[in-house]
Amino acid sequence: MLIGKGSRLNSVFRMKCPRCQEGDFFISHPYSMKKIGKTHKNCPSCGLKYEKEIGFYMGAMYVSYALGVALFVACWVSINLFFPNANVFTQIAVISGLSILLSPYLYALSKIIWANLFFSYDPEAIDKFKRDQTV
Repeated sequence: MLIGKGSRLNSVFRMKCPRCQEGDFFISHPYSMKKIGKTHKNCPSCGLKYEKEIGFYMGAMYVSYALGVALFVACWVSINLFFPNANVFTQIAVISGLSILLSPYLYALSKIIWANLFFSYDPEAIDKFKRDQTV
């Protein structure tokens, strides 16, 4: 199962905790402009501390860059494939507009992808967290 519970894609696409895949990773929706890209300090379900060290998510810039390049290439190829007579200025306008519209989502996506590179799924994380809370 490619996107079932336990896969990194499940965590990325649902924007859930990389360890338990149940707790929310972000405080709000990626397009909530007041809290854009803000993560919880710890997972509400398993207690995972989302920031390993100060500046941990600075590395997400590399992921964001890769997502931006992928968006550019996908848009450019699609425009040239479906609209072969489109001029350069139209292509620039479409790609720029999509980049601006999708930037909050790509920012959030880059952070959750970065976190999934460093945290792995633990099916018993919630039970361990609950046991530690009762002791």
